[in-house]
Amino acid sequence: MIHELQLAEDLAEYEEFINTEDFANNRLSHYIADVQRVYCADKRPWVIGYSGGKDSSAVMSLVYLALLGLEPEDRHKPIFVVSSDTLVETPVVVNHIKDSLAAIEKGAKRDNLPITCHKVVPQDNQTFWANLLGKGYPAPTRSFRWCTERMKIDPVSDFIKSKVSQFDEVIVVLGSRSQESASRAQVIAKHKIDGSRLARHTTLSNAFIFTPIDTWGVDDVWKLLRLCHLETKQTPYGPKNIWIDKYDLEWENPWGGKNLVLWNLYKDSSGQGECPMVIDETTPSCGNSRFGCWTCTVVTKDRAMESLIQNGEEWMAPLLEFRNKLSMTTDPANKAEFRNHKRRTGKVSYQYAKEGEDITTERKHVPGPYWLKYRRQWLRELLELDKKFKAEGREIELITVPELHAIRQEWIHDPNEPDWNDSLPAIFKEVYGYDLDWVYDDNASFSKDDAQLIHELCGNFDIEPEMIMKLIELEVSMEGLSRRSGISNKIASLLKQDWGSLEEIKQKHASLQSKAEFDVHQKEIDRYNEQLADLDKQLQKEF
Repeated sequence: MIHELQLAEDLAEYEEFINTEDFANNRLSHYIADVQRVYCADKRPWVIGYSGGKDSSAVMSLVYLALLGLEPEDRHKPIFVVSSDTLVETPVVVNHIKDSLAAIEKGAKRDNLPITCHKVVPQDNQTFWANLLGKGYPAPTRSFRWCTERMKIDPVSDFIKSKVSQFDEVIVVLGSRSQESASRAQVIAKHKIDGSRLARHTTLSNAFIFTPIDTWGVDDVWKLLRLCHLETKQTPYGPKNIWIDKYDLEWENPWGGKNLVLWNLYKDSSGQGECPMVIDETTPSCGNSRFGCWTCTVVTKDRAMESLIQNGEEWMAPLLEFRNKLSMTTDPANKAEFRNHKRRTGKVSYQYAKEGEDITTERKHVPGPYWLKYRRQWLRELLELDKKFKAEGREIELITVPELHAIRQEWIHDPNEPDWNDSLPAIFKEVYGYDLDWVYDDNASFSKDDAQLIHELCGNFDIEPEMIMKLIELEVSMEGLSRRSGISNKIASLLKQDWGSLEEIKQKHASLQSKAEFDVHQKEIDRYNEQLADLDKQLQKEF
């Protein structure tokens, strides 16, 4: 009886809040009715992008309240709550999202709502560590932010595509707000469907976007998350917004649990914004946000993680130190030390001449992937950190076993520095004291003795040993095939790669440039010769 009385009191307070509080010049009931109208308009299922931040949490609360207000027979289509885990998310946020998704799903079952929660991750060979430690990709920068598409856009897009394949069309519900990102607002407005609350997805066909809080301000978002009243009062310092605990349900989620954890995350991170649910390339970068990756090097300093450490998460200090070490490698002054002079194509590249620039000016060399020795070093440090955190009983996994297998394969088949010693299993065992279930192929790599012998023989003939090794590796890879289609092209491709030191390669390129200049003049000479030949023919006809 007491429990039923409490539920009735809670319901009365919810109804008062919904019918009296203003959100962007409208009652909350206006937005709930809007969500209900769009939900009931067709049979297209919904996919809610949930990042765990304030905006996506507000949208989730709004949708949940809207479904609670519908009759059971009107809750006719499924809602999929999808959260993207890059596998390098800030640890405290990972736990918050995990707990939130579990609470949402538990509440939905209790309230008989058609909501299920799903977590998506990048493919094993497209994770942050598979690319940075495996392929040697440099740490992301503003000019080369390779991580967003591989780690965020692709996993979410694949999930949406799977639902499109199943249901023909879907509606993607996002917490985008015009105040939060002007560029995002412009893109959504551009793709808006006339006379509809929906916009077309910028890249995915048969997917439509619904942004129910696009007109809200940040105070509106927190008003819903706090279930609190906000008053503007005049003070000696001017107008000031003051939160007033008008309802006993303050901080309550519709599905249960408190939003106070989320508030503390923002408070402890100096009020930085969260990383939005990324669904395409128009979504703004996380930058220095807290709800992003702890490895993010797009900004010079991660002030959000620094604030978390200062506010009680001291154990994360080694992660910040590791991240700063990666960030340091993006400094132009350090690139030559950490990165190979060749690209992964095996070629040395140079910057293009800028408009108006003298074409005879020496082109700046563009460095390639990280040297393998640094990738080995950083993997060891990462594993040692992972082992340390596990020993402390922390629920964190800095790198997964599938990622280790992917990195190992990238090292063995590296286009510039093949790891013929197969060093990753040895590094893992030295750190953890046991082996994983590694897959070995006796024909796939050289031993130390093989490599040493090839180096000695190549020295006698002035040939680069790496080139001979790659040719032998190609031969081994084609062994047993009845048809070796394309092998000539593969051999030619290897022979055309840049072999040797950077200085040797530059000298070779300089001689080729001279030849190219000669070829330009040679074309002129050939043209004159053709004209002389024509004149000679005419003269022969005349005489």
